[in-house]
Amino acid sequence: MREILGRRRRLLSKRRNDGTPDPISAALTFATEWQWPVLPGVAPDPQGRGRCGCPDPECTVPGAHPFDPGLLAATTDARMVRWWWTNRPSAPVILATGGTAPCAVSLPALAASRALALLDRRGMRLGPVVASPTRWALLVEPYSMEQLGELLYAKDFVPGSLRFHGEGGYIALPPSETGTGAVRWERAPLPGSAVPWVPDVEAVVDAVVDALTRTGVSAPEL
Repeated sequence: MREILGRRRRLLSKRRNDGTPDPISAALTFATEWQWPVLPGVAPDPQGRGRCGCPDPECTVPGAHPFDPGLLAATTDARMVRWWWTNRPSAPVILATGGTAPCAVSLPALAASRALALLDRRGMRLGPVVASPTRWALLVEPYSMEQLGELLYAKDFVPGSLRFHGEGGYIALPPSETGTGAVRWERAPLPGSAVPWVPDVEAVVDAVVDALTRTGVSAPEL
């Protein structure tokens, strides 16, 4: 048992030259410490920038989605996570959203940057925010499709660029490398917390929609 724990500590302490954790270390933290089900994603196509390693030449989320194994294989089992990333050490880390794991609300990077700046000025508490070069995702409490439907129905306007990653969805987590670039924490989980706190989806959607309206983000940017 001591030997196993020792190997795990050494594994979790591994970091890249830039100080960020290796994907395997991050994946083990998500799965075993936070109980977030993860699985490896498709790596970007090394032969073409912005292209995915999957068979779909029109892939809209290059390198940032599951393929083999499929999403249903997502797990919190340390042995499976270690086996996956030992064999595919640079694979993106994909979170299967919903269930016991956080869900997410995502929007284009520029709009997200403006919205978060306004929410900061208002003093709103947000949870972790995952950023890629093209989109940012705000993690929220798990929600049902029925809850989401009621929330959206009650609104006069919801930007079409908002995406909702609920049950059966997924997002790439840091420190993944995808076809559009590196995935990082724009707002990292608070250090020392056993499981990162995330806000209610209704509070986040209300605040984000209001912020986008007030900052005057034009339709093409949404």
